[in-house]
Formats: sequence, structure tokens, C-alpha cells
Amino acid sequence: MESSSNASNTTQPGQGPAQPGQQQQQQPVAIVCVGMAGSGKTTFMQRINAHLHAKRDPPYVINLDPAVLNVPFDSNIDIRDSVNYKEVMKQYNLGPNGGILTSLNLFATKVDQILGLLEKRTQQTPNAQNPNQKPVHNILVDTPGQIEVFVWSASGTILLESLASSFPTVIAYIIDTPRTSSTSTFMSNMLYACSILYKTKLPMILVFNKTDVKDASFAKEWMTDFEAFQAALHEDENRNAFGGVEGEGSGSGYMGSLLNSMSLMLEEFYAHLSVVGVSSMTGQGVDDFFAAVAEKAEEFKQDYQPELDRKRKERDDAKRANREKELDKMMKGMSMSGLAQGQASGTSTAIDDEVDAVSDQESDEVDDDEMDRDGLQARYEAAMQQEGDETLQGEASFAKYLRTQQRQG
Repeated sequence: MESSSNASNTTQPGQGPAQPGQQQQQQPVAIVCVGMAGSGKTTFMQRINAHLHAKRDPPYVINLDPAVLNVPFDSNIDIRDSVNYKEVMKQYNLGPNGGILTSLNLFATKVDQILGLLEKRTQQTPNAQNPNQKPVHNILVDTPGQIEVFVWSASGTILLESLASSFPTVIAYIIDTPRTSSTSTFMSNMLYACSILYKTKLPMILVFNKTDVKDASFAKEWMTDFEAFQAALHEDENRNAFGGVEGEGSGSGYMGSLLNSMSLMLEEFYAHLSVVGVSSMTGQGVDDFFAAVAEKAEEFKQDYQPELDRKRKERDDAKRANREKELDKMMKGMSMSGLAQGQASGTSTAIDDEVDAVSDQESDEVDDDEMDRDGLQARYEAAMQQEGDETLQGEASFAKYLRTQQRQG
């Protein structure tokens, strides 16, 4: 599943110059790129991948688009190496979107292997097999152009939650800036971004792409200045952008009222977002993007990580309570067994009693803590600990625990 990559020596993280001691403490960041079809998402992936390579900090790249023919970058993990999209469509009699969804569902069954590979490549300790290989600091994830297939599917949720349970994860929502110049399409994009934010519950960066064609300053102004958006909305109504009677400039009153209400409602939503303008063609704004990634990674640790730790503690406490319950049952069973044996030995001969006494004495000398609850509990917990929340399997099971809790909630 893992293909070869041309990794070079890692010196600095992609977010910019590292302070002394920062590199040893830095935790890898997973950047998941989502966006509408045609927004330039794959080209953006190529640009940030090239940027990190130029910084001598090559990322770990994952391609989750099973239908793409060619990608302009090397992928360490490629869904196409595990799932044949055309065969899935043929065998299950599916259309294009159904084929992508089913391919993602099949690939999601390998999430444990994905986490294992990521954990191995991002570990901070030196690799014994390749001591010159340094850990990666950025994980780039490219998703299908059919955004709803990934964001709203069970497989997409599994993959996102698995990443978030192991690494700080940031959503990069790619927007086609030239096609968002009207107030109606702009608001449609904002509503979609809002839905993704509250669906994934992960920090989000709005990336206004293709700024070499149209500058994104108008979008930033609309998000920070309500009156500026109102002026643009009034202008769209005057030029009959929403339909209506020719020459009256009134447009659709319903559409104007709806956009006006939405702009008021989304003010709080805008406050939780980072907005950057990027040109995937020229590379302009990429440094600003990675600065926003660093900021959102810290936000993940402050806001999302405590909730994740709380849920992990709940799971650990539940497992510990179950162990205590099983231990109590076992001890009661052993006590009842000892009592039954004592009652049965009352009918035996004196010789048998002497033999039992000698046997009991020898048993006490050899295994005097065999029936001791503390000693037995220590060995029991040590055996259970081998299943290990410290292992990758433990992290994968925690992701499954999160999904179970979400369904029950």
C-alpha cells in the first residue's frame, strides 16, 4: 500500500523557521484538503508539496481519490494501489459517485495499517533501519473532487477521526476565487464550509485559490465588514443578478433577504476561521497558508485535544472498571471453590488432612501470594496492559470508540 517516495533530509518544519528546540517538540500536523470539483485542489496539493520539498522538509502524502487518472505528485499511500475503482463499479454495478464511495469504504478497512505507517514515519526516535531518515512534520491528504462523498460518508468520518485521534488535524477548504465573486456563490461556499466545520469539528482554513486570476481581498472584506457585503449585495440586486423585472433593479427580494440574513448569522462562524489567499500557479500566499496551519494546530491542541483526552480517559476508566468487575467475579469464584473444597475435605480421613496440611504449607511457602488479591490484580492488569493503549492498535480502537460514542449521542 505504501509506495516509494523521494525523501530528503529534514531540517525545518514547513511552517517557517524553527526556534531552538522546537523541532524536537513539534508534533506532526495532518492537512486534509477538501474542495468543490474544479477548485484547484490537486494543483494546490502539488504546490504545497513542492514548497515543503524546497524547504527540505518533505511531507507524507496520502491520495484518497480512487478515480483520478494521474496526480502531479508522488504519494506515499495511494488508494489506487489497494482498490481498483473501475472493477468496483463493474462488480457492484455502480455509477461514478457510488464507485468512489464504495472504494473509500473498502479502503477504510485498512485504517489500522495507515495509522501504523504514519506512526512509524512520524516517530521522533531515530529509525534503526535507516538512521539518516528523519521524521516528517506534515501529512498531506488529497480527497476526491466529489466533496460530499468524502465529508458526509462513513468512510470519510472514519479516516478523519482516525487521523485526529493520533495527530493534530486541520481541514483546508479550497475555494475557487473567480467563481465566488458574486454574493450568492460566495454565501453558498460559506454555508458549505460551515457545514463541514460542524460536521468534522476540526479547525478549518479557508483557502481562496487562483488569486493570480482574481484577488481574494473582496472575500476577506465581506467576511470582516458587514456593510461591505451589504453594498455588494445591493449592487447585485441593481444589476438584476438574482432575476426580476428588467430595468427595475429590484431583483428577487427573497434572495436578497436570505443572503442578508445569512451574512448576519455567519458573523460568529467567520471568527473561528483562518482565511488565506493562495495562487497554486505562482505559489503566492503559500507561506501565509503554513502560518495559518501552525496557528490551527495550536488551536487543535487547545480546543480539540482536551475533549479527545477526556473521551480517552472515559474509555480507560470504563475499561479499568470492567477489569475490576471481572477481577471481583474471579476472586468470588475462587473463594466459593475454596469453601466447597473445605466442606468436602471434612469427610476425609486424618491421614488425608495431614497430607492436605502439608500440601497447603508447601503451597504457602512457594506461592504465598497466589491467593493474595493485590498480587493477583497486579498480574491481571499487567496481562491486560499488553493489549496496550500505547500500541497502534490501541489508537485504532480509540477511533472506533469515538465513532461508537458519536452514534450513541
